[in-house]
Amino acid sequence: MQQFVWIITNIQPTDFIDILIVALLFFGSSFLFRGTQAVALLRGMLIIVVGLLIIAAILQLEALSWLLTNALTVLAVAVPVVFQPELRRALEKIGRGGQFFSKQAPDDVRVQIINEICRAVEKLSERKHGALIVLQRNSNLDEFIRTGIRLNSDVTAEILLTIFWPKTELHDGAVMIDTNGQIASAAAVLPLTAGRNLPDAKMGTRHRASLGISEVSDAICVVVSEETGRIAITNIGRMIPRLDLDRLRQVLNALYGPTTIENRSWMTRIRESLQGITERLQPQRKRV
Repeated sequence: MQQFVWIITNIQPTDFIDILIVALLFFGSSFLFRGTQAVALLRGMLIIVVGLLIIAAILQLEALSWLLTNALTVLAVAVPVVFQPELRRALEKIGRGGQFFSKQAPDDVRVQIINEICRAVEKLSERKHGALIVLQRNSNLDEFIRTGIRLNSDVTAEILLTIFWPKTELHDGAVMIDTNGQIASAAAVLPLTAGRNLPDAKMGTRHRASLGISEVSDAICVVVSEETGRIAITNIGRMIPRLDLDRLRQVLNALYGPTTIENRSWMTRIRESLQGITERLQPQRKRV
């Protein structure tokens, strides 16, 4: 209690600024990793380390305390290796600058895109024509867009059906829909998944590519199987298989629709959070 009183009486205005800056750094960093596999890994590491620290402190285990103290130095080296994809995306966003303030397609455009994709996927599934459609959100996908043929066209069911017709030159690859709501390129090459625990051991290259792009970005990928005509969606390294059209529309609306929070840049979400805090404080000021 005395230490607490001493801290309160000796705290300086610059200390508040220092604490606020550190809090904002952690708050902003959380948005860079939110919705990725790194969150689960980081949570698991924190639970193990904190749990062992508590046990060592309560039971006064000197050997365990020594090991944990030295392990923290090792973790400082291991974290950049374990979270390399997430750190790379974060540095790319910082380097590009504009990504923090990236504008998504308007709500009505996203609704139209979902409708056109559902129309196209319905016929592609009936005809058993394989398809791979990538919807860009906040992650930068320029390196993958450049691997395909530039189109810069509106998203329509007719164009998607033409692209994925088996006898066209562009059918073997992914259609990339950018943040402006346009088909940026077709026949794009995507990275294959590095995961070993696949939902199906017989999964083809198209499905492996859909998982791969979802592991290195926050993009949404719609897949139609060429063998069975089944529809699936991948996001953040996970696959939702065997979807019917109603379920497909629901998932797309949840992940890409107008009300999707994840579609907004992290700076936009920070502004909205601060605005909400300000609105909650205003009634209190009036009463005072």
